[in-house]
Formats: sequence, structure tokens, C-alpha cells
Amino acid sequence: MATDRMSVAVIVERRPAGSRWASHVWRAVEVLPGAPATPAWTVLAEGGGATRFFAGVAELVVHSGETEPLAHNLGAAVPSVWVVLRRAATPPGWRLLLATVDAGEAHAHADTGDDLVEMVAMPDAVRAWLEPFVARHHVERQRHKRRRDRADPEALAVGRRGGGEDG
Repeated sequence: MATDRMSVAVIVERRPAGSRWASHVWRAVEVLPGAPATPAWTVLAEGGGATRFFAGVAELVVHSGETEPLAHNLGAAVPSVWVVLRRAATPPGWRLLLATVDAGEAHAHADTGDDLVEMVAMPDAVRAWLEPFVARHHVERQRHKRRRDRADPEALAVGRRGGGEDG
């Protein structure tokens, strides 16, 4: 199975929450190709109550045997990259866990309930990297719908009417 990787820089934003339950709201706002030498959680910009951080570098990883969700993502109106942040005991309270172009992988992290999963638009450079990989490795698979045996209403009725051996 062929595997390909691409490093991306993840930018997140913190805004005041306006809620008594949380002081701030965090969201991923951008993914950029490359791996800058900037330390993780460096403040990039502040203004209007919002602070933008370079959250760190994540590696997009794709496998040739798992191209169906990638092809589906590329065919979407807005192809996306999902960023997953996980709570941390150290400031700022989050750590960059991963970035992915596979919606299923992102969904699995969303199901944990404690990870923050954010979808951002896929940059052109990521799309230019992903499209040829999918073109080389994707094989459309036919879906086979399983057919169930039809129920026999007479056989079901016998048990309810008290018929049969137990009857």
C-alpha cells in the first residue's frame, strides 16, 4: 500500500465566548502548506478581541487503499481539511493533535466528545498534492446491496395465535 505525506501549518483563533460557561471559543481558521520553524502556539495577530496562533505543524497522511473518502472530499463543493485539537493541561489549554483530509477520521475524533474538530477550506497546494494521488490509486468499488429473505407472515402468525407445538 502506497502512502504519501504533506506537512501543513495550522492557524487557530481564540475569541471571547460571551458565555458564563466558557471564557473563550477556539476554532481552526486556516491550514497552510509547509512546516515553518516557528514555535507552536506563537501569537501571529491580535485585534478585535481575537488572537490568532500558529498551533503547530501537522502531517496529512494518505494511503492508497483508503481513497474513497479522499475522492468524496475532492468532489465536494468546498474540499476540506479537518483540524483536531485536544485539551491539554499546559497553556493555552489545547494541543494540535492532527489534520486530515479524510472525513471519516475527523468524524471518529468528533465522536470522542472532548476533541475540538474544525473544518477549514482545503488550500490549492493541498488539493494539487491530493488530486494526483487519488487519480493514481482510487478504484471505484461497486456497492452490493444485501437482500434479506422475505418474511413469511403465516409462519409469524402461527406463534401469536397459539398454534403449533406449544399451542
